[in-house]
Amino acid sequence: MDKHKAAVAPAVIAAATLLAGLALSAPPGLAAEALPKLGADLAATSVSGLSSGAFMAVQIEVAHSKDIVGAGIVAGGPYACAESQASRLVPFWPSAVLQNAQQALNQCMRTTSGTPDPEALAKRAAELAQDGKIDPLSGLGDDNVYLFSGNEDQTVTRPVVQAAESFYQEVGVPLGDLTLVEKEGGHAFITEQGGGACGLSATPYVSDCDYEQAKAILAWIYGPLVEASAEPAGRFILFDQQPFAEPGDGFADEGVVYVPPSCAEPGCRVHIALHGCEQSREAVGDTFIKESGYAEIADQNRLVILFPQAKAITGINPQGCWDWWGYTGLDYLDKDAPQIAAIWAMVEQLAATP
Repeated sequence: MDKHKAAVAPAVIAAATLLAGLALSAPPGLAAEALPKLGADLAATSVSGLSSGAFMAVQIEVAHSKDIVGAGIVAGGPYACAESQASRLVPFWPSAVLQNAQQALNQCMRTTSGTPDPEALAKRAAELAQDGKIDPLSGLGDDNVYLFSGNEDQTVTRPVVQAAESFYQEVGVPLGDLTLVEKEGGHAFITEQGGGACGLSATPYVSDCDYEQAKAILAWIYGPLVEASAEPAGRFILFDQQPFAEPGDGFADEGVVYVPPSCAEPGCRVHIALHGCEQSREAVGDTFIKESGYAEIADQNRLVILFPQAKAITGINPQGCWDWWGYTGLDYLDKDAPQIAAIWAMVEQLAATP
């Protein structure tokens, strides 16, 4: 970790504390395994997330557009939304991350300082692609992107999600491959059954609104799906995340991957499902992992669901959010960013020959 990070300004702490999101916590007594090698199809990978997980999903998709085929963005905004001009002009971590955190709060969640500029953010992505730090933006041209904004969501407001839709148009995703769903729901991942009452924006940030969001996301990305299983028939594997990350990268010791019985044979697709702030296993247990509906869909559709886990860090990231404003360092948007690189290494492990 950068030596300057040891002396985080109080304003950074306050801003980070306000970065709201979503959560999960793990069953005791399970020993972590090594993440398995399954021979998954790397070039059919997809990603989704809620809140901070949604912002991270956009970052992963844009960085690895060559291999990612689609994304589900639930209460999230456009790529590089929190990167302030001040942080680029003076890239000194303590002051720059404070500027980014303030912009995240006031332009990428609420819009008290104005709405995100999709054209400028598309230009920023193009600059990074030209420098070879992310894949060429042409890789986004055949992606299928699902976006969602709940009617009762006051944490990440609708204009921010609409800006994400416009960003995708700017970088070449065809209109027919984009959908923005606006319906009942708070700041939460939406389910047909499971979680809290519909419209709430509170722990565990999973809400029963009679809508199968996991199925909607995966069907939009991959096309028609076989019906879900009544109960998951595969394994939720608790795996060691430490081989993929460095200390200070913001990862919990353990993550979870769901492997259906059909994925004992190579060729399954990987979907990365990212929790939001206050929605990791240490915060809410396995609610997001086991009640989101992803596992039931995965069983019959040859999908492996990867649930990486962030952790809370006092002062820098107290709510266990994914890094979309630079708390791991100011190079947090490209393929070599600590969290993007670690998550992608997990996907590559799943794609390795058994």
